Parts: sequence; structure tokens; C-alpha cells
Amino acid sequence: MASVEIQSDVTGTVWKIEVKEGDTIAEGDTLMILESMKMEIPVVSTDAGTVAKILVTEEEPVAEGQAVALLNL
Repeated sequence: MASVEIQSDVTGTVWKIEVKEGDTIAEGDTLMILESMKMEIPVVSTDAGTVAKILVTEEEPVAEGQAVALLNL
């Protein structure tokens, strides 16, 4: 089974995680919402699959390009 890393597009803080491990998602689904410079930025899935692991927690700071979740395709 292939895995894909979902990465943050911006530096910010995890505001809300919308999915949990084991959820089946479609391409384009919102996995979590980041807060950066008082803006809410969604992190969306690049592929359809199953959420294998959430790598961050709410209120955790993240860097641009940091892996925030793993998907099994």
C-alpha cells in the first residue's frame, strides 16, 4: 500500500483538525485548518485514500513544507 505525505503550504498554527485516523477521504477534502497571520488556511488532500496518521496536534506550530498527515492510497 502506497503512502503520501500531506504538507503544510504555510507557516502557522494548527487551528482545527477536521479528520481522524482511519477516515476515508476524497481528493480535495479539508484535513485541517491552519491559522497564519489571522487568516484561516485549509490543508486539503492531494489524493483520495485513508488517513493513516495525523502528525500534528491542535495549537501546534507548523512550518511551511512540514508533513502534517500521512495518507494510505
